[in-house]
Amino acid sequence: MSSQSLPPLTLLLAAPRGFCAGVDRAIKIVEMALDKWGAPVYVRHEIVHNKYVVDDLRAKGAVFVEELEDCPDDRPVIFSAHGVPKAVPAEAARREMIYVDATCPLVSKVHIEAARHSENGLQMIMIGHAGHPETVGTMGQLPAGEVLLVETVEDVAGVQVRDPERLAFVTQTTLSVDDTAGIVAALQARFPAIVGPHKEDICYATTNRQEAVKAIAPRADALLVVGAPNSSNSKRLVEVGRRAGCAYAQLVQRATDIDWRALDGITSIAITAGASAPQILIDEVIDAFRAHYDVTVDVVETAQENVEFKVPRVLRVPA
Repeated sequence: MSSQSLPPLTLLLAAPRGFCAGVDRAIKIVEMALDKWGAPVYVRHEIVHNKYVVDDLRAKGAVFVEELEDCPDDRPVIFSAHGVPKAVPAEAARREMIYVDATCPLVSKVHIEAARHSENGLQMIMIGHAGHPETVGTMGQLPAGEVLLVETVEDVAGVQVRDPERLAFVTQTTLSVDDTAGIVAALQARFPAIVGPHKEDICYATTNRQEAVKAIAPRADALLVVGAPNSSNSKRLVEVGRRAGCAYAQLVQRATDIDWRALDGITSIAITAGASAPQILIDEVIDAFRAHYDVTVDVVETAQENVEFKVPRVLRVPA
């Protein structure tokens, strides 16, 4: 079918979208570890939440495991970008393993904040999603019971604290900016003395991607977010899109997941990608639309990102 006979479609492409500096660094760490020590290199938990990325690294020689006990002592192990409880590197050191921490520096910043507040005698409240590796890692920086988890405004009413005058809060870095603001307000209303972070814990990449979606969603008939179903920041982009006025907002891992029947009759589509989705998958989705429509791409840029994080020194020195 020639492009003349295809229905016209305006494709609003969010910028920024896709990989953030922390994800970029984590993937680079695995690749550099493989170059330095050869295969296999073990990775505790998915290095980032994206099947395509994990499969690609697996093909290069990375072995993904859930726990440190699944790793042999004599091969390097890498901790994922989401961060790990303090007990994990301590156990790796005890076993005299070579380990590299790929925790995103912005997650590490939250870990340092939590430790500092604890040293000052404050009990921590964490705003986050139960069971998410980042939440598990942050809560695991302090002894059991020192970090209380709240997921919703409703949770704030029921949280039992040791001393309402001696509290601080931190947040997961990949939350919805708007949802978190409501939970913070509820915490401050119930515990006026609670101490917050100097600067927002929600990372620049999460914030920027949500702002870009707010700019494009009201202009589109539908929104597709390229990302993994276990990716917190990708799922938040779908929610932000719906809230911004886009009735049809869906998460797709790849072009093969697109529900063309649901999109029948649209004249505009907004496309973005979570922070762990590679550009190749975004291009694949755009190419799929070019096959179905006469596409005009309109890039909507709401921020520019030039953040770069160094890889750990152990990977920058020869073996």
